[in-house]
Amino acid sequence: MYDYEDEEEDMFGSPPPAKTTPEIDFKAELNADQFQAVTAPDGPALVLAGAGSGKTRTLTYRVAYLLTQGVSPEAILLLTFTNKASKQMLDRVEELTGVGAHRFLGGTFHSVGGQILRLYGDSVGLAKNFTILDDGDSDSLLNEIIRELDPSFFKTKENPKAKPIKGLISYARNVMEPVELIAKGRYPSNGELLAKIDDFAREYQDVKLERGLADYDDLLVYCLDVLSNNQDAAQYYQNRFSHILVDEYQDVNSLQAQIVDRIGINHQIMAVGDDAQCIYTWRGADLDQIMGFPEKHPDTKIFKIETNYRSSPEILKLANCILDNRAEESSYSKVLKPSRPHQDLPVVVPTMDGYQQADFILSKIENLVDCGAQYDDIAILYRAHYHAMELQVELSRRGLPFVITSGLRFFEQAHVKDLVSQIRFVANPKDITAFMRFACLLPKIGEKTAAKLLANAEKIAKEKELRITDALAEDSVFKKVPADAKEDWEALVETLRSIDRLAGSATPTKVVDEAINGWYHEYLRATYENWPRREEDLESLVDFASKHENLHEMLSQLVLLSSESGDRVVRQGEKYLRLSTIHQSKGLEFPHVFIIGLADGLFPNKRAIDGESDLEEERRLFYVATTRAERSLHLVFPMLSNQKGTPVRLMQSRFLKELPEGQYELHNAHSSYRQRQTGWNNFRQKGRGYGRSF
Repeated sequence: MYDYEDEEEDMFGSPPPAKTTPEIDFKAELNADQFQAVTAPDGPALVLAGAGSGKTRTLTYRVAYLLTQGVSPEAILLLTFTNKASKQMLDRVEELTGVGAHRFLGGTFHSVGGQILRLYGDSVGLAKNFTILDDGDSDSLLNEIIRELDPSFFKTKENPKAKPIKGLISYARNVMEPVELIAKGRYPSNGELLAKIDDFAREYQDVKLERGLADYDDLLVYCLDVLSNNQDAAQYYQNRFSHILVDEYQDVNSLQAQIVDRIGINHQIMAVGDDAQCIYTWRGADLDQIMGFPEKHPDTKIFKIETNYRSSPEILKLANCILDNRAEESSYSKVLKPSRPHQDLPVVVPTMDGYQQADFILSKIENLVDCGAQYDDIAILYRAHYHAMELQVELSRRGLPFVITSGLRFFEQAHVKDLVSQIRFVANPKDITAFMRFACLLPKIGEKTAAKLLANAEKIAKEKELRITDALAEDSVFKKVPADAKEDWEALVETLRSIDRLAGSATPTKVVDEAINGWYHEYLRATYENWPRREEDLESLVDFASKHENLHEMLSQLVLLSSESGDRVVRQGEKYLRLSTIHQSKGLEFPHVFIIGLADGLFPNKRAIDGESDLEEERRLFYVATTRAERSLHLVFPMLSNQKGTPVRLMQSRFLKELPEGQYELHNAHSSYRQRQTGWNNFRQKGRGYGRSF
């Protein structure tokens, strides 16, 4: 836990004397669209800033313009989604005007909410000296509460752990829906569980208040509570702020939007965003807030900033075609206009499978580097982390420097290592490290207990001439398993025995599939809120396994690849390729961009195609991906995928089918791939080619 940093009291006191701001020629420093938004008259305004159109510049100059019009910095509230964004804007304002950044109230919704609660939180029952819980602390507290209310809850393997329950509670609070209703969407057939989760949520809230604690969500929930029920506080902020500026308005959730509306009761709000870049509804962002802004705030003036300073005209034409295919009733019209010189058309590249997709991209990267590009000029973007598995394999084999913006490299991820450790132990029972990894996932089993259980099983295996997996199932071992872990232990050992039975004769594909669908399947669902994405990662291991003739070969390559990726440290000043999910790439730009996995079922994903999630959000995600590119754009998709060892035909993404043919070139990667593959196979036989012989 950590204490929230107290702000200077004079931030909310009398404003210091205003400084004279230097003259700024706004018309000369802004384009016509930006100038109209920056110099907008008082009153509600919605600024629709297209990708790469200078949104941050517009916001910065808006603050500067207000200062030149005599508005006090203390009367301006700037709300952003990251402290970094707020600091950059206010530092730039200070450069432009000489007005110190400390004089504004600006920052994330959570940081501003925390400041309000320092002054008025006691009016809603929150101690003024409250302490903020970080994620780990709040997980621990909820875990403690669940064990106190229902000591047997975690002994039932079907029940989720504390972390996914906390995620569910958090989501419900941010979208302002009852916890039980959100829980019903996650666990529709378990009424008893729904009631328990609701009880846990209520007790969790009560205990935090009793102990003077607040988690991140409380900073917003109680802030709205103060503004709704404390008239003095509400009037103070409503009268203090004559101008409220909100960045990335397409990403606000219902709770954040209501906070803005409570302070901006006089409609003195400028909301800046882009409905076409709303890609976070799965974590609570509410597209209806930006779409319904003019209705909530009468006489709203709408400004469109459409000149793009990032991408070539050819890339922008393709991006505009993506927008043309959106549903009109749920979007604002927008046409990105180019300002940069012409380049080649975007390229659509069908490949045979994920490995040929990786091969094509790396060969193209070689060409780009030969033509003068640096590695850090290049980004490979994907819908989901597992789509880049084959690419990471090839990058590691060739020793090319790369980093993952969206997190750990594929083989470093906890769930991948957890699963592989079970197969490693079956293949080599002396691999104590592997045993420790999965055994310690069970409740009440630490390294000491795990070591004792393994030692007992090894003794029995030797005495009775049993395989180690069978020895682990013996009664004398089971009796020493902690009570809380017994149910999990039985399921785990049965999975290990099943893997062992297959390991000697079955293909690596069947072994991996057995491991995925065994004990770890239930563990994953109970432990992680984002278990569907993690399951997809594990399913992609089946495809990886299908490339190998036997289990030991597969494990050798897995360990080598994991070691290479894990030990690879990018040296200071070194150029490297950027791999990223599209979500993590938002706000970034690169001269050369590859978007991979553009096949139906991958992008858009299967859940969106089946109607379980929003297909329109997938289209917006495609738009965000294409507009990261400055000079060249390659849209690549595999035509075959291995599903449990069986080749399955993939169709190109429906988003590609929607594009007019004149907006891209079609590239045939097959013939060049066969020629290169023959050469590389010859190299590999001699221990060369990939930099390592496997």
